[in-house]
Amino acid sequence: MRVPILKQRDYLIASVQAALTDADLLQMRDDVADLVGRHRSLGVILDVTALDVIDSFAVRMLRGLAQMIRLRGADTVIVGIQPEVAFAMVQLGMRLEGVQTALDLEEGLAYLDVRKGDGSHGR
Repeated sequence: MRVPILKQRDYLIASVQAALTDADLLQMRDDVADLVGRHRSLGVILDVTALDVIDSFAVRMLRGLAQMIRLRGADTVIVGIQPEVAFAMVQLGMRLEGVQTALDLEEGLAYLDVRKGDGSHGR
């Protein structure tokens, strides 16, 4: 299942709407990385609100995708991590080091707006 990726202003929003297979996660990674360059996006929001489980492969992939996006000149925010998912991630030692998270889409957009507006982005 392909993850829908929407363009809003200078940002991309990838909204994960159901559990993804490893192949789906890899396809999302490739699609997002490609679209960041094509649209010259300044930021990407990865919305995982619909997920009630995030396994270790998904955590590694999300962390790697955020690093890839950073190398392409954009910021990344992961939004919508459910409380029980966050609890399980902590219990299992799964971390998203170096990746910004936010409560929801609104907070994610606000974070990217601040990053874009304060001159710390590098563009």
